[in-house]
Amino acid sequence: MLLITCPFCGPRDEIEYRCGGESHIVRPQLAATDKEWAEYLYSRKNPRGVHFERWVHVAGCGLWFNVARDTVTHEMCAIYAMGDAKPDIAP
Repeated sequence: MLLITCPFCGPRDEIEYRCGGESHIVRPQLAATDKEWAEYLYSRKNPRGVHFERWVHVAGCGLWFNVARDTVTHEMCAIYAMGDAKPDIAP
């Protein structure tokens, strides 16, 4: 089981959290093409290594935050607030 540190509540077991998918996705303009909208809605990265994700603490404070997680080792490389810039983490 993973131990995830909520930036608001501190360390808790992973059962208290839900992953909300890839973070730092930019919504296209309203005038975007159907292809651009389809890319935004359905295409996600699935890298081997560091991946930036959104998580919510459902069994705690209910707040969202970002996590840089290594998809191979599941190591949480960085945990930071929504709206903060993506940290510079080498793969």
